[in-house]
Amino acid sequence: VLTFDLLTNLQRSGTYHDDDQQAHLRIKTDLEHIPQDVSMQLYGAPEQRFCPAGVYEYISTDNSGDDNGSGGGDDDSLSKLVINAQNCVHCKCCSIKMPGEYIEWTVPEGGGGPNYQVM
Repeated sequence: VLTFDLLTNLQRSGTYHDDDQQAHLRIKTDLEHIPQDVSMQLYGAPEQRFCPAGVYEYISTDNSGDDNGSGGGDDDSLSKLVINAQNCVHCKCCSIKMPGEYIEWTVPEGGGGPNYQVM
């Protein structure tokens, strides 16, 4: 079986987004509660698994003042959704599978995104 890691696959897709442009993936303002209250609590944060480019990632934040990132699973540990829009390969899975459709997907400025050579 031949496999590649995420960074190798992203590099092969030729994905490019300008550093100074606004992210094309944003949480809709009226649905900001869904990642924490619905997606994480009811469905176990499926966006971390169905996104082929690893755009959606929950990171542990520790409220106790200890920034070691361990999380520890106690009441002081929270998970926060981080959107790595620069990795997006424009497959639109998030438009189809996201709980509550809380992501606003817009076309990037200047033709950013994947540049597949074979297509």
